[in-house]
Amino acid sequence: MQLKQRGFTLLETLIAMALSSIVLLSAGRFFPALQRGVLLQYQKENLRESLWQLAFGIGKHLQRAGYCHGICKGKGLTLLKGGECALVQWDINSNGQWEPSGHAEAEATGFRLQNGSLETLKGATACEGNGWEKITDPEIMAINHFSITRLVRKSLQPLLEIKLDASLQGGAQSVSLRHIVVGYNL
Repeated sequence: MQLKQRGFTLLETLIAMALSSIVLLSAGRFFPALQRGVLLQYQKENLRESLWQLAFGIGKHLQRAGYCHGICKGKGLTLLKGGECALVQWDINSNGQWEPSGHAEAEATGFRLQNGSLETLKGATACEGNGWEKITDPEIMAINHFSITRLVRKSLQPLLEIKLDASLQGGAQSVSLRHIVVGYNL
């Protein structure tokens, strides 16, 4: 039994290889640009996620601000420096008073923007001074703007607006966000 078999000629094979080489070289030049685009998008999403985590954490403090299981003296929320610094107090242990600064269980917390970093201090009574801890890593991101604004509503608890704007070091990516919480105890 004899079969007629015919394959590709040498010329057809060379033409197919030449066309394939052109397509692969084109794709090879496009791939690094695609990879860079994916990396930049990942960095931006990572920055956005970090900012949302910060906003939610600060928002929880603001929602609790002013809570007292008794009669507490002072203000539950103090906004200073145009909202770039916030001092928050709430009765964490529900003993009916706000423990003062210097107490082992001080119930005041401060948040401020300082030199491109967001900082916090347990027992804060002012926006100045030492002992503040960075809650953002300045080697990864720079906080360009941080503010808390009190939005007053008639016969309702106030709204507290948190605004954050940050960029990755090198300024390649920038993200802004706005988060609003209710000041239930203010």
